[in-house]
Amino acid sequence: MADPLLFNPRTYDPAHFDPETRRLLRATVDWFEDRGKRRLIEDYRSRAWLSEFLAFSAKEGLFATFLTPASAADGAQDKRWDTARIAALNEIFGFYGLDYWYAWQVTILGLGPIWQSDNETVRARAAALLDQGEVFAFGLSEKSHGADIYSTDMLLEPDGNGGFRASGSKYYIGNGNAAGLVSVFGRRTDIEGPEGYVFFAADSRHPDYHLVKNVVDSSKYVSEFRLDNYPVGADDILHTGSAAFDAALNTVNVGKFNLCTGAIGICEHAMYEAVTHAQNRILYGRPVTAFPHVRRELTDAYVRLVGMKLFSDRAVDYFRSAGPDDRRYLLFNPMTKMKVTTEGEKVIDLMWDVIAAKGFEKDTYFSQAATEIRGLPKLEGTVHVNLALILKFMGNHLLNPAEYEPVPTRLDAADDAFLFRQGPARGLSGIRFHDWRAAYDAYAAVPNVARLREQADALCEFITTAAPDKEQSRDLDLLLAIGQLFALVVHGQLILEQARLTGLDEEVLDELFAVLVRDFSAHAVELHGKDSATPEQQNWALGAVRRPVVDEARSARVWERVAALAGAYEMAP
Repeated sequence: MADPLLFNPRTYDPAHFDPETRRLLRATVDWFEDRGKRRLIEDYRSRAWLSEFLAFSAKEGLFATFLTPASAADGAQDKRWDTARIAALNEIFGFYGLDYWYAWQVTILGLGPIWQSDNETVRARAAALLDQGEVFAFGLSEKSHGADIYSTDMLLEPDGNGGFRASGSKYYIGNGNAAGLVSVFGRRTDIEGPEGYVFFAADSRHPDYHLVKNVVDSSKYVSEFRLDNYPVGADDILHTGSAAFDAALNTVNVGKFNLCTGAIGICEHAMYEAVTHAQNRILYGRPVTAFPHVRRELTDAYVRLVGMKLFSDRAVDYFRSAGPDDRRYLLFNPMTKMKVTTEGEKVIDLMWDVIAAKGFEKDTYFSQAATEIRGLPKLEGTVHVNLALILKFMGNHLLNPAEYEPVPTRLDAADDAFLFRQGPARGLSGIRFHDWRAAYDAYAAVPNVARLREQADALCEFITTAAPDKEQSRDLDLLLAIGQLFALVVHGQLILEQARLTGLDEEVLDELFAVLVRDFSAHAVELHGKDSATPEQQNWALGAVRRPVVDEARSARVWERVAALAGAYEMAP
């Protein structure tokens, strides 16, 4: 019997969506299943460009339907920017191969500055290109500066006729080989400071656009390209000045959210393979799954994956319900990028410890999963960058709650228009949150939820009585350890909110929170060992260590759910 918590192509029926969304999601699953595992793996190994997949997408109108906001849809009822169904498609792409997800992801990034723009000419052109099945690209990062947009060397020189000539190179730009439009960030040579920033649309087929190379050895075309005196007219300009800077950051806000559900899909497919292999592998006369340490590792992997899904699903609701007066998504968004993707690495590592050499074999999905899962924590800002970002919210989130109406589950067929009018990318430290304690209090009777709540309360005490002083606040190594502790509290909060909304089995929840209690203790010990930690902080850290509540019967019942995954899904050959 299929596990209702995991995606299984054999039983997948997204009945909670509208008919056209259901049709497109199911058609995508069927396309991959009809293609088969051997072809999927061979395409991955041979680094084939995704032309057949993109032809399928064009024929079905997949990207056009999912990635055209209502404001650019010319009345087409099924076209909208709907984060819930975008998340569902992320998971499917991750399940079958991150190369497919990547072409879609960088299309989303490339569209971000366009859909935020008032340039109706480019907006109409983008909508038409989507209808034709084209992909898009996001020309932000550079070889010398990475994504340091303050230091861009893409220079726009006035041409004397109201336009510009753009020269410079961009590096690590997905879809740069095939994009119908590339949203390019640069700066004017005649204006100093932030007012000189410009976002403009470039055509990868123009003779002054030079494709240099694919910088990775993969089907993902992660390009280096160069513009040489590329003509930029008024109709090509998307944003200027500080608005261009904001468009870059707000686009990343939209794009980074996709990493969590891509990671979930990877882990789900890998888990079916890993549990099936372990259950069928006989070692010393017994199935590998008979060994206690194997059961513990696979159970931990399973509940971590469940936690990834619960957190991400709930974060969708805050993303879709955001507005000028509710920007809580700006915390939950880097959490999905940083916390969920690193949980994905842990899930793969736990399973790999069990299946060992099998994870290297060329006829498995797992071998590519083990490689591709590493990339997600490193895209759209590193783990460290996103940890540093969430620290801006810690004081208000833990200690200064505000009143909000409860956010409902958001699976409605609505256009998420606010994502393209987020406004200035500042004021993060002033954002307020609802009281995190309510989610924990609702499950106070679940032993390990109560235990993590003790640790969360201890963190509040730490901030109040032993917070880093001015000198320590410049020690990013110390701050990141604190950030990991804070991230666990937020991770637990949204998991609990989603558990309440979905009626999750409390034994699964208890087993999951046993893992999170261990994680909090491990990060507290790490904080204790930091060079600059004061004696007071060291004492606090050891005092925050807790042992999870052990329940062998509970663990055995959760293990039965894991064991039932053996043979539950195998991709058609």
